[in-house]
Amino acid sequence: MKVSTLKMHHEHHPMRPTRQIAISFLAVILIGSVLLMLPICNNTTPTAYLNNLFIATSATCVTGLVPVVTSEQFNILGQIVIIILIQIGGLGFLTFLNLLLIMVKKKISLTNKLVLQEALNQPSLNDLPKFVKNVIKYTFIVEGLGAIILAFVFIPDFGIVKGIYYSIFHSISAFCNAGFDVLGANSLIGYQNNLIINLVIPGLIIMGGLGFVVWFDVAHCIKKEYGKRSKFSKKHLFKSFSLHTKLVIIATVVLLLAGAVLFYLCEFNNIKTIGGLPLFDQIQISFFQSATLRTAGFASVDMASLHPSTKLMMCVLMFIGGSPAGTAGGIKTVTFAIGVLEVYNIYHGRKEVTAFSRRIPKRLIVRSFAIISMALAIVFLSIFALSITEQAPFIDICFEVVSAGATVGLSASLTPYLSVFGKIVIIMLMYIGRIGPITMMISFARKSYMQASKKEVRYPDGNILLG
Repeated sequence: MKVSTLKMHHEHHPMRPTRQIAISFLAVILIGSVLLMLPICNNTTPTAYLNNLFIATSATCVTGLVPVVTSEQFNILGQIVIIILIQIGGLGFLTFLNLLLIMVKKKISLTNKLVLQEALNQPSLNDLPKFVKNVIKYTFIVEGLGAIILAFVFIPDFGIVKGIYYSIFHSISAFCNAGFDVLGANSLIGYQNNLIINLVIPGLIIMGGLGFVVWFDVAHCIKKEYGKRSKFSKKHLFKSFSLHTKLVIIATVVLLLAGAVLFYLCEFNNIKTIGGLPLFDQIQISFFQSATLRTAGFASVDMASLHPSTKLMMCVLMFIGGSPAGTAGGIKTVTFAIGVLEVYNIYHGRKEVTAFSRRIPKRLIVRSFAIISMALAIVFLSIFALSITEQAPFIDICFEVVSAGATVGLSASLTPYLSVFGKIVIIMLMYIGRIGPITMMISFARKSYMQASKKEVRYPDGNILLG
């Protein structure tokens, strides 16, 4: 009886954290959709429930796609509901729940610790409460600094009260990689040549997209480097970073630069976007749009006017997204980096995948390709479905689907015209995009662990033709 009980617990417990993460996001979305339906949250007659569910999902899943103009449909109370959903969705509802337990001095149960460990993508339960408190503390510090700098732009334009509110809203939205704005239908197009906007918003996006683990590793290594050596060495500092941090930083820098260069090359002669602007403005807009592809979703040019080649390039970068344990979506930079390293190794005929004198375990390589494959399958099926139901150019449908699945929020002006079925598909994509990578990682990790503990039958090898 005891053995049977243990076996049952072993089989069912591993998926419990996954379910709790998924259910917590779903609960926040449903509550948010009901609040947004209230007349006191709307400037005019509340829009249909499906639209409010769409917006609540987009906010909680930090996407940014909306079927209505946020500032026109919702009053200050409705906008506050949206920014709360963004903050909860960016850091995770369970993070706030467990922080509350920590603050009231209650002991966190093992189940809650496992849930939080999976939500924050942490390898260990050790020092988890301290990690959570640091995540919240540094998030508010960064968002606060961002809001202070943005105030120098918005206060002169909108006055003190409205300027401060706009600064806080857009700082939170940028750091959480949400892409929501309350500036009207033109989003940030009116500020496309503003240097502060083009530095602060991308800076917040990048900080949120790097992941909390990278933050703390960099901070720890800098502190250690300053304490050890009389002369600060950037080279030695980089060597002291963990393998995860090194891969994240290199992948992020490469993707940011590649995105900016490709955007410029595709659009520099497009008079509808950046073609008629001075070179400096073209460069800073290109960088801004490359940064927002980290899954933020802010637009400083008209997305519908982009060249099809630009949209295709942006789809690829949106699909990759940001980094693990942060506020960004996508398959994640590290997953992409591991995939590239494996292909490179196959090309060179190497048996082991290595990076910076460290071997990457085979299980992580298999998991990475599984995540990429599942994400591609979901995107393909969604594109196929919308190409049947929606009357729109194929590239715009691809753009919309990838933007939703990677929780980016950029739209080629297709969102307001989606059919009921189209909206449902996009809602599901945003939800899967926010929790999908987490649940997939957990599922594969648990299965690998469980299978490793069982006695496996080893069959003879079978030859199959490939390629």
